[in-house]
Amino acid sequence: MMIKFKIFFAAMFAFFSAYSAQSQTKQYDLCIYGGTSAGVVAAYTAAKAGKSVILVDPGHRLGGLSSGGLGHTDIGNKYVVSGLALDFYRKIGKHYNAFEQWIFEPKVAEAIFNQYMEDCGAEMRFGQLLLDVEKVGAKITQAHFRSTENPNKPSLTVKAKIYMDCTYEGDLFAAAGVSYHVGREDNRVYGETLNGVQLMDGHQFPNGIDPYVKRGDSSSGLLWGIRDGERLADGTGDKKVQAYNYRITLTNVPENRIPITEPDNYDPARYELLKRQKEIQPWKGLNDVFIWSGMPNGKTDINNRNGFSTDMIGMNWNYPEANYTHRQEIIKAHEDYTKGLLYFVGNDPSIPEFIREEMQKWGYPKDEYVNDGHWSPQLYIREARRMVGELVMTQHHCQGNEVVNDEVGYAAYTMDSHNCDRLVINGMVKNEGNVEVGGFPPFPISYRAIVPKRNEVTNLLVPVCLSASHIAFGSIRMEPVFMVLGQSAAVAACLAIDQGIDVQSVDVSEIKAVLAANPKADQRQSDILISSSDVYAVQFTGNWSQGSSDGYGRSYVEADSKDGQSTAKFTAASLPAGNYDVYTYFPKSDKSSQLFTYTIYDGKTSDEKQLDLSRVEIKGQTSSTWVPLGSSVVIDGDKPAFVEISTKGANGIVAANAVLFVPSDDQR
Repeated sequence: MMIKFKIFFAAMFAFFSAYSAQSQTKQYDLCIYGGTSAGVVAAYTAAKAGKSVILVDPGHRLGGLSSGGLGHTDIGNKYVVSGLALDFYRKIGKHYNAFEQWIFEPKVAEAIFNQYMEDCGAEMRFGQLLLDVEKVGAKITQAHFRSTENPNKPSLTVKAKIYMDCTYEGDLFAAAGVSYHVGREDNRVYGETLNGVQLMDGHQFPNGIDPYVKRGDSSSGLLWGIRDGERLADGTGDKKVQAYNYRITLTNVPENRIPITEPDNYDPARYELLKRQKEIQPWKGLNDVFIWSGMPNGKTDINNRNGFSTDMIGMNWNYPEANYTHRQEIIKAHEDYTKGLLYFVGNDPSIPEFIREEMQKWGYPKDEYVNDGHWSPQLYIREARRMVGELVMTQHHCQGNEVVNDEVGYAAYTMDSHNCDRLVINGMVKNEGNVEVGGFPPFPISYRAIVPKRNEVTNLLVPVCLSASHIAFGSIRMEPVFMVLGQSAAVAACLAIDQGIDVQSVDVSEIKAVLAANPKADQRQSDILISSSDVYAVQFTGNWSQGSSDGYGRSYVEADSKDGQSTAKFTAASLPAGNYDVYTYFPKSDKSSQLFTYTIYDGKTSDEKQLDLSRVEIKGQTSSTWVPLGSSVVIDGDKPAFVEISTKGANGIVAANAVLFVPSDDQR
């Protein structure tokens, strides 16, 4: 037995010696794998803190889905978007001459991510695929990468003090031996009610759609896209993964439009289910089948809608643990299916002529994805591996039944799972797995959910494929939240490096202190936010009650002008002297007043004005927004500045939600 071990270790030594001889070895404080939005934010944060950083990615562009087509941002509640994530959306806003912008073109987002990397000086290595990692005990000592263009040759070895997995797939932590889960847990695992198999009405087929090639004849076989199998009981766990798709960028601007032509591997039979669906639900417009969201400059962010759409249900189950080659095959299949769907709707004789004409007004934009055939290189990997870390976020955390106190970010989106399966139920085709359950305020995400178990790895952070159940991940898995967690993870990495400790030992109060003092990571002056829930900073007179719309944060108050005059005074006691743009948050409802009076006191003089809300336009997945009260307000007085909101002159409900002082030169 001893001889066998000696031979084994000799062989391993020879392998790694040969490996090292062929590859370049580099050493850093922090190695980040995954050029997603979270990866870029993490690299910027750590590099600006003086750490040597390398960001490695198998692809060739930055930003992941945030620059890959998802320009109609899934927000939930803007309260959860802070730090560099918020800075990103303000940079988007500057491009479009707005304060913050949540709807944007892919090329604009990519340019901003590229600028972050250029400004921070972190090293970037594209086209590098993780091969394996080495560990000593529970510590990663080095990671080996190979070129995607020359997969048989090792090309890069990275030795780092801390590693971070910012991929959508969780490849780094899996290679490091960290526990993880793929698919849906059984409801009994964490005492949940929305996990596992779920047959609901969302994104569903109507009753009566025959699943067989020859209608009524089961011996003729199933139509493409339907699984031959039984439906398990609700709540049963399985390895099925919610559907992936592309967030499609098209344009209707003729001079920027490339026609949608027949794609590779086109087969109109794949879309027979759509034809049968439309026999029962006749065509009215493209929005019947697609969530067709408008974007700036005549572009789209198209998403899945109803029973048959852009989601390629059941075709991604192997993706999370597949090798690079197999994943590329799955990605190509999704691309072929999606381009085929667009071509089918615009050209197949079975589609009504008015729909075909509408579809033919759209094409691929010449100015997007110019190195990728004008098609996004980023498939929407909604979920792959999920780490099982020090703490698992569950449905109970989403709904506030359990609350953590070591938060490093917040989530607020609906618990959202796309369909996972398509099968025959009672002789009809049905989708299974869609869940959309919300109605809860923003909830904190634990630091323990982004670190592995201590006995597995002690120098790794995972802000994307974090430790959460399937249904809880459905709420957390939004791009702004990934950015926030990426920044928090980078701060934790810096603290672990400086103090020479394991990531599990980092004091979360120190992470919070760093983020509060330097939220933009580059020492720019912080915003001053005053929330209505801050009893020390806000004084009320009159009649205020709990707000009923989706406001900023966990709660806010409102007053009705018919109940007499009410005021809410937001005092900025520690506001440094300087010029500020001042905003208040407007949670719009059917009963909102079109006018209200406000006063800004700069420390010396008061200025009373009336705000006209009738022209406020709220775009995107939100019903509320910041509205400006004053631009370049000079704060330079002996007394604390304040903003007072009043129902004076109002004709409905006035909200006292939050007031924001932003340094006027922040994005200039």
